[in-house]
Amino acid sequence: MDPARRARANYGAPEASTKSPRQMEYQAFAQITRDLRQAALRGREDFPRLAEALHLNLRLWSVIATDVADERNGLPDLLRARLVYLSEFTRAHTRKVLDGDETPEALIDINMAVMRGLSQKQDSATCPA
Repeated sequence: MDPARRARANYGAPEASTKSPRQMEYQAFAQITRDLRQAALRGREDFPRLAEALHLNLRLWSVIATDVADERNGLPDLLRARLVYLSEFTRAHTRKVLDGDETPEALIDINMAVMRGLSQKQDSATCPA
């Protein structure tokens, strides 16, 4: 990651303060998913890049799991449980990718599904059945 990109990631872009939490979540998923895709194309030939992308994805999912575990989180219980499950799946699957037993495609698919959910115009507190 170049220094300018790292600074934006650490300190945020000036326009970030005008974005909704949902938009910021989408942006985080989009960037990390983009990094995962690029790393997946190179595969094990650029293992450090793959490991960094997987690490960032794990950090994102850890933040999500921590957030939805908080009893003050306003999301429906079913959605919160599903997000915790996805976080645990991500952790286990990442281990398999790092071991060379799996590819990151499932992680990319999960992130893309979450991004589709975040981009929907419906009420953010609803949970699909």
